[in-house]
Amino acid sequence: MECYNLQRQAACLKRSLFDQGYLDEQFCQIEDLQDEASPNFTEEVVSLFFKDSARLMTNIEQAMEKNPRDFNRWDAHMQQLKGSCYSIGASRMKNECTSFRNNCGDENAEGCMRSFQKVKREHGVLRQKLESYIQLLRQAGPAETATRPGCA
Repeated sequence: MECYNLQRQAACLKRSLFDQGYLDEQFCQIEDLQDEASPNFTEEVVSLFFKDSARLMTNIEQAMEKNPRDFNRWDAHMQQLKGSCYSIGASRMKNECTSFRNNCGDENAEGCMRSFQKVKREHGVLRQKLESYIQLLRQAGPAETATRPGCA
């Protein structure tokens, strides 16, 4: 019974991540790749995403400090982060990356700074929420694919 409750909590948390726009269908595709041969696939992908995205955000921060108003360089770094967001389905982060890149195109340094702060904030919130989701999945144990709402 407890396992069912944990699976249900995980399903509700996942649904809220979709409903609130934190995740999109790409995340479902990652989960669909998980099977008996790789039971921790989703967790590993999420972990790699957060490791890589933290590195990329550090690169962006350094580029903004060392190369003021080098919008092409800033944009190139943000494009890498946006690609990582796209690959995992981090929708809200991806949208903020797009906003940053638009500000680069407009050569709007203040807009870039604001957008980058939003990217970092979204990253922190997503990390917390996905860590909670994965923890619930770990506690619940293996579940059938059909119990995973948000994925068709």
